[in-house]
Amino acid sequence: MSLAKHRIFKGEVWQMNEKVEKPVLNYCATLGSLTGYGGKKRKEWSIKKKLKVIKEAGFTGFVGRTAFVTPDHVHKSGLLFACTTDLGGVREIRPKLNEIKATGAKVVNVQMLDHNTPTKRAVEVARRLMGFAEESNMDVSIEVHRDTCTETPEKTYALAEGFERLEKRKLKLTWDFSHPAIIKHLSPPYWNRLAERPDLIQFSNQFHFRPFNGHHAQIPALDSSGKYTPEFDDWLEFAECVFACWLSSAEPGREIFVCPEQIAGGYHISVFGDRWKDVLAIKKALNKIWKRQLRFWEDTHLKLHPVGPN
Repeated sequence: MSLAKHRIFKGEVWQMNEKVEKPVLNYCATLGSLTGYGGKKRKEWSIKKKLKVIKEAGFTGFVGRTAFVTPDHVHKSGLLFACTTDLGGVREIRPKLNEIKATGAKVVNVQMLDHNTPTKRAVEVARRLMGFAEESNMDVSIEVHRDTCTETPEKTYALAEGFERLEKRKLKLTWDFSHPAIIKHLSPPYWNRLAERPDLIQFSNQFHFRPFNGHHAQIPALDSSGKYTPEFDDWLEFAECVFACWLSSAEPGREIFVCPEQIAGGYHISVFGDRWKDVLAIKKALNKIWKRQLRFWEDTHLKLHPVGPN
């Protein structure tokens, strides 16, 4: 008897209806995690080489920008493309989304406007953006991100509420919780302070899972001995809450795009370890959580019927 296809309930064996399609998790590695790799004595890896490394590590997609990614990269990589772009105003919407669509991007993540953009203007740009995305049959989300119109939780929720009031529908966001966490200097557990609108988390399908604490937008997953850091353990509790929340409303077959993220630049402090090893550790830890939470989803959504005593 396959345990994956059966459940034990009150001493009886129940069989699952396997015709119901489970939610699908797509792991997407950002090219930013591999910035600088292959460098020093040799040239930095090409985009083609980085995509090969990402695919061999078991990812189904990658995150990047059209400045570096071509339609040929996407087609030959065999990976889903989750495109990130900046957006400075309404005039940029059509040309940027058309360019992104030409690459074959599966989903689009928009870092929109500036930290001092008035909410009224941000709402209007969001309405025009989402309108054109719908017209173009593109899956577009606005990222919760520093130095943009969603820099603080207050600005994010004001934008979402203004959009809902005028459009009579929810605004799709890309959640990178590291940004609001450091704005508020949070201490763990993080869930209650970062989940004021669980309905917006459930409505989203793009998540940048970068481990954080209340003072650093990026903390190491692994210590020098290869064990989980205490800060990463705290963050994993939060990640489990996110998956549980999202799955609680997920319809059969719904897709989620998750980026286990550790990137270069100001996020990566010099004393941190190997970013790519951290990314793989984050992916592995998230996969365990996903499988655990998916079993709860199965128990709720997959129809069971008794097949006999245990």
